[in-house]
Amino acid sequence: MASGTVKPRTKAKSKSMVREYLEALVVAGLITLGLQQFVLQAFRIPSESMEKTLLVGDFLFVSKFEYGPRIPFTHIRLPGLRAPRRGDVIVFDWPPDPSKQFIKRLVATAGQQVEIRHKDLWVDGVKQVEPYVRHIAPGEDPAGYSPRDNYTPPRVPAGTLFMMGDNRDNSLDSRFWGPVPMGLVQGHAMFTYFSTGGDQWWNAPFHVRFGRMFRPIR
Repeated sequence: MASGTVKPRTKAKSKSMVREYLEALVVAGLITLGLQQFVLQAFRIPSESMEKTLLVGDFLFVSKFEYGPRIPFTHIRLPGLRAPRRGDVIVFDWPPDPSKQFIKRLVATAGQQVEIRHKDLWVDGVKQVEPYVRHIAPGEDPAGYSPRDNYTPPRVPAGTLFMMGDNRDNSLDSRFWGPVPMGLVQGHAMFTYFSTGGDQWWNAPFHVRFGRMFRPIR
């Protein structure tokens, strides 16, 4: 009789432990999802458009709450700490295909006049000092041929941001597909937490760039 009363308790205890583990996993998943949606999200640099500020293989954290997090599956944004400022490096959904995410630098906000004159950026008639900008193409595209080097779009519309890559000659940005609606903004790039060079860990070119870890993005 004594042995018969122990087994059910053991089974009940085992089921209770399994349930606790499952509940803990669900809670951990919900917390992780909440952090990604409303606080902080990881992002990997896939292209050269922001060199040398950001390199292919950089892993970074993006602040979601600074500008106000978006409600999932909508373009509605909750109140944030501040509005985007010129010079911020921002991750956003690409306007032609919002399923893709891009990262660029904010160079002009709503109501400002952007001009590209012989590769130089002018905002509201003032030539901008941009020590982070890189030019790699030796020639210059004339006005009317391409907006890359000479361009005067309309003023930046309300509710949008004019974004450009730091690697100006190798960046598809607002010069080509227009300003980014604020509803597509994901967040402000804060710092790199990891960085690798090369594509395959088993080949010699692959390496960890320790000097780029935990660097603020400016």
